[in-house]
Amino acid sequence: MSNQYNIGVIVGSLRADSYNLVVAKAMTKLFPTNFTFKFINIGELPLYNQDADQNVSPVVANFKSQIKACDGIIFATPEYNRSMPGVLKNAIDQGSRPWGDNSWDGIPAGVLGVSIGNISTAIAQQHLRNSLAFLNMPTMNQPECYLKWYEGMVDEQGNISPKSKDFLQPWADTFVKFVGHNAKR
Repeated sequence: MSNQYNIGVIVGSLRADSYNLVVAKAMTKLFPTNFTFKFINIGELPLYNQDADQNVSPVVANFKSQIKACDGIIFATPEYNRSMPGVLKNAIDQGSRPWGDNSWDGIPAGVLGVSIGNISTAIAQQHLRNSLAFLNMPTMNQPECYLKWYEGMVDEQGNISPKSKDFLQPWADTFVKFVGHNAKR
């Protein structure tokens, strides 16, 4: 029997119709049944303020406990002004603080991104990877996953189009192996 893996999904956009959210939800269908997914909300987090480290709010404490319960994390990020969105950086900071209580520590990560731009989210992903390295998150390096959004990428039933599935399935398959090798058990 296969191990069960609980994967957190963090989308770096708060927009209701976020391309990254749409693709992340559709991608969950590409994984084996022993992988379950929880989309972790980052929109309710207060802005990180070191003054709050001595009295962590219930919202932040809940967020940190959700992260710690994961066997892996998938980050789906847009690119804003050639970097990751501030809301995603805020979530990373909240999860890593107070100093000595890094909720991200040792959790394997996968990074992908969707954008309407030609270079997709390449620079945002690189900035995100820099933070993940500091947080001690083993991060899947290959294959990389930079997607340019097009109408029909995900159909009305939430399925990835055949054209994009051929690109995304190897990413999902590699992430399965990566988590199996790196998950803390």
